[in-house]
Amino acid sequence: MTLTIRFDNRYARLPDRFFARLAPTPVAAPRLLALNEPLARALGLDPLALAAPDGVAMLAGNALPAGAEPLAQAYAGHQFGGWNPQLGDGRAILLGEVLAPDGRRFDLQLKGAGPTPFSRRGDGRAWLGPVLREYLVSEAMAALGVPTTRALAAVATGEEVWRETALPGAVLARVASSHVRVGTFQFFAAREDAEALRLLTGFVLARHYPGVEGPLGLIRAAAEAQGRLVARWMSLGFIHGVMNTDNAHVGGETIDYGPCAFMDDYHPARVFSSIDQFGRYAYQNQPQIAVWNVAQLASALLPILEGPREAAIEAATEAVHAFAPTYEAEWLARFRAKLGLATAEDGDGALAQDLLSRMATLGADFTRTFRGLATGAARAEFAEPEAWDGWAALWQARLAREGRGLDQAQAAAALANPALIPRNHRIEQAISAAVAGDMAPFGRLAAALARPFDLAPADADLALAPAPAEAVRRTFCGT
Repeated sequence: MTLTIRFDNRYARLPDRFFARLAPTPVAAPRLLALNEPLARALGLDPLALAAPDGVAMLAGNALPAGAEPLAQAYAGHQFGGWNPQLGDGRAILLGEVLAPDGRRFDLQLKGAGPTPFSRRGDGRAWLGPVLREYLVSEAMAALGVPTTRALAAVATGEEVWRETALPGAVLARVASSHVRVGTFQFFAAREDAEALRLLTGFVLARHYPGVEGPLGLIRAAAEAQGRLVARWMSLGFIHGVMNTDNAHVGGETIDYGPCAFMDDYHPARVFSSIDQFGRYAYQNQPQIAVWNVAQLASALLPILEGPREAAIEAATEAVHAFAPTYEAEWLARFRAKLGLATAEDGDGALAQDLLSRMATLGADFTRTFRGLATGAARAEFAEPEAWDGWAALWQARLAREGRGLDQAQAAAALANPALIPRNHRIEQAISAAVAGDMAPFGRLAAALARPFDLAPADADLALAPAPAEAVRRTFCGT
């Protein structure tokens, strides 16, 4: 069975200093673990051909499809605030850009495909756990309506990788609208390469923001896209964990799921990442970090802004400031929907914050509390139910002012509050089973996460908060 992919590789037509051209390193015994058939069809790919031996060989990096132009992208970045002038794809190789039947364009990348010139002495491989974690969480985010990279397939390599101990290797076939990051611009700014900055700006505007003009337009568009994205994260209790500038996608997608996590019990200072020792990327800090990242994009683009430097700085700063009103409007719209509100009042933000404050004080589960607004079960999430009762009286008074009954509000809240998220303990259970050779828990969880607002009775256990012994408080980077 022949696999046909419609490639049109515009990034590969940029100058060679944007990337290193190389093919993936073949693996010993590729075996398909998971295939995202709906995504494959959306890309115009035949799932049967992808699952056939030749397709699996391509997904593992053992064979190149016709039209592919494999490369590893160059970029720099601030990591936990510290500057690194050269990072780049150390274990990921872009096969090319796929033209989908609907005319949209997507990168097809293999993550864990072997060493590149940017590997910095790393082995360029991935072990099974982070591959399955990214597959589950990125697909859950897509089902929740959050802009994100997607998982096309997970393939076992038949080889071991060493991460303090020997672990099974795997490759993730990842799909994205692009893989251009704030750090991509920083790479060329650090080298005072104005020509490359102009070329990259033109590429990103054509790819992500058609109709927007110039570097100032790009800064403003990226600020607004990041504002919308992070507000959606916040409305779901999601913590990215590594919001470095090399993980800040200029098109406003969630990218690079390393030590990410969804909160169980809510607290605004919650941190999961084992490497975030000072809470830089805590839940409550994500908006500030996002705008800081956009400011780094603006700094990188200063050399190609027109006019005197002081005027350019002022214009760039104004463009960055587009983040705040966009974020605030999106956050308020998301939380109004979560509360089942149909109209707007000035006190709606305070009403939402009051509920969050009570949740934080009593350790109420984020997802189950908001879903409980739709089912009538929110009160059970509070160790001191009277705290819920006090807020519920305010909520019901607010509903009365807009003439909306409780049943109407609950129906609306059901559309905005998922019943299911990829809980950390369930992900770890699926990974542990997969390492032992059992992919059934992964398959069950992936299928349920594809319909997060419509939980089947048979999957009700997947929506439960973890028992104390099951709770996962630390997540780890996939490198």
